Amino acid sequence: MKKLLPGKPYPQGATWDGVGVNFSIYSEGATAVDLCLFEESGDEVRETFRLAECTGNIWHGYIPGIKSGQLYGYRLHGPYCPEQGQRFNPNKLLIDPYCRALAGQVNWEAPLFGYQAGHDDTVIDERDSAWGVPKSIVTASHFDWENDRPPATPFHDSVLYETHVKGITARHPDIPEELRGTYSGLSFPTTTEYLKKLGVTAVELMPVQAFVDDEYLVKKGLRNYWGYNTINFFSPDARYSGSGDRGEQIGEFKSMVKHLHRAGIEVILDVVYNHTAEGNQLGPTLSFKGIDNPIYYRLTESPRYYMDYTGTGNTMNVRHPQVLKLVMDSLRYWVLEMHVDGFRFDLAAALARELHEVDRLSAFFDIINQDPVISQVKLIAEPWDVGEGGYQVGKFPTLWAEWNGKYRDAVRRYWKGDAGQVAELGYRLTGSSDLYQRDGRHPAASVNFITAHDGFTLRDLVSYDAKRNDANGEENRDGTNDNHSWNHGVEGPTDDPEVTQLRQRQVRNLLATLLLSQGVPMICGGDEIGRTQNGNNNGYAQDNETSWYDWELDDQRKCLLQFTQRLIAFRRDHPNLHRRKFFQDRPIDPANVHNVEIAGGRVQDITWIRSDGEEMTEEEWNTSWIRVLGVRLSGEILDDVNAVGEPIKDDTFLILISAHHEDLPFSLPQVSHTEIMWELCFDTRNPGLSEPVRREPGFSFDLMSRSVALWKQVLRDNA
Repeated sequence: MKKLLPGKPYPQGATWDGVGVNFSIYSEGATAVDLCLFEESGDEVRETFRLAECTGNIWHGYIPGIKSGQLYGYRLHGPYCPEQGQRFNPNKLLIDPYCRALAGQVNWEAPLFGYQAGHDDTVIDERDSAWGVPKSIVTASHFDWENDRPPATPFHDSVLYETHVKGITARHPDIPEELRGTYSGLSFPTTTEYLKKLGVTAVELMPVQAFVDDEYLVKKGLRNYWGYNTINFFSPDARYSGSGDRGEQIGEFKSMVKHLHRAGIEVILDVVYNHTAEGNQLGPTLSFKGIDNPIYYRLTESPRYYMDYTGTGNTMNVRHPQVLKLVMDSLRYWVLEMHVDGFRFDLAAALARELHEVDRLSAFFDIINQDPVISQVKLIAEPWDVGEGGYQVGKFPTLWAEWNGKYRDAVRRYWKGDAGQVAELGYRLTGSSDLYQRDGRHPAASVNFITAHDGFTLRDLVSYDAKRNDANGEENRDGTNDNHSWNHGVEGPTDDPEVTQLRQRQVRNLLATLLLSQGVPMICGGDEIGRTQNGNNNGYAQDNETSWYDWELDDQRKCLLQFTQRLIAFRRDHPNLHRRKFFQDRPIDPANVHNVEIAGGRVQDITWIRSDGEEMTEEEWNTSWIRVLGVRLSGEILDDVNAVGEPIKDDTFLILISAHHEDLPFSLPQVSHTEIMWELCFDTRNPGLSEPVRREPGFSFDLMSRSVALWKQVLRDNA
């Protein structure tokens, strides 16, 4: 029998010091706390200790002789009175909110619910749930990082790649079978070399914090593939571990980060702090609900019920200091201990709700702004939730970047052929200054995307008018119907060569638009190789070949990959295509901008060009019939300096974009120097363009219907 000593309230969680373990858990409403130590199998309780010490609502104790790897859980005593928001039930084993690793998965055959089956949630269930609950693990923090350093890529130089740990590797023939679908598979040389050659600077990983497969999915033989159902904010999910689930998942995750960093690739985590897997009043009791329900969750005026801004049944109560501390401790842990480079916050508007309305100055954002660790990493908001007033694109604080949903919708509508899109598209191509400039942010605040995990893939966006979600078992009711997609005349797969060619060009058009826009581009993983989900726009439950990447590339898909690689490399090499500051969109006196000398005395950093090569008028911006747009980006005036204070210069570019259904002549603009010509760099009608094509200013270029062409100014060979 081991001896229980008083221990300390901090740090919270289970802390091994090489001699024993300090256990610490926060609960204001509990009347007693039992710590259960389990045998290595996790099936039987070895010993139970009643924590006698409570300091500032933190229950704690120290047990000598316990080692790393010990499995444990908690049982909390207190009132079971759902009408008052209290749901204590000592029959239910609880996961430690601060544990660093979990062993096992939820077993829905166990009595996981705090109330009796067949009754409402006010009738307590007294059956033991321990055999169906994942066990918390005592872990050690040692890992040889071998002088790991974060790539620290400036945000405006970044190209993000949203991917899934399992999805990208599960079908890859060049990755050892035992590593497919794991952290090790993602950091295997085949994967890291692919990402590096593609040119992306960061992977944005879909949720890897320990999550739960929903009961209704398990009963259908499905799984929560996406992972937006978190149950612990510190533990890397063991289902992606090829080395074990007794703490080995931590070392494997760290090794993945280390190897990606060596390849110059940052790791950004998609994190879900807005809700948990415990659902509403009818959900299971796995952790927070049984530890102190009214502290951890937002409750309604009738505290039996939960406020649901997330569409999942509950919303985390980040207004409470302990919950806010939990979130911040978790974020800090992932940065300091796991070396991640940033976070994308799922349904971030839910975190901003102080009372009912979204408040951009809520305590959550204030404390992040003040934190010396978290404030220095990349912070990306999904700037909406499902509650009233939850759509908050452009309204997050200055440290934050945002998934720009307005960019996605504008670009989709334009290439679909909708009328009146040119003015909106102009804002989106130039970094969305209408959304971000007024509060001092820069173009990098706009994370531009056209597709993401939620919705059609790029290939499906041009192949389907309607979703095909029958495999999800919800009679095709799930997933959005508002896709701004176009099948180009045939629904789904086709052998029609004209339709196929147009679809392929539209995919290139969309990728070119994304990678030639100011802001931070985010590619949905697999779009660069023509990944399809066969029309499923809500693959959250498809842990199968519907979602996994198909690496058997035919010639068309290889061509798309090469086109994407060239585009990303071109963008990387030209700061004019990823400016740090917004365009001034007016004539600039070069003498006032780093003493740049330009013939003619004044120049515009950006000029909007119509098809006759002349500048567009104000009236033309708002006409509904225009489908063709040219934009000239001056490389002489970037209004920025490099690390040693020298003015940054680049080539001057002309981007021609046409969503018109017919070919149109486009006159290349005149230039002020007789020795300058225009050179064609990219043309989406000819993705394999290799030989430079040069034309005189004023040349009438045959701009193909539904295409993008990129030209740059060059000196004549004899100049």
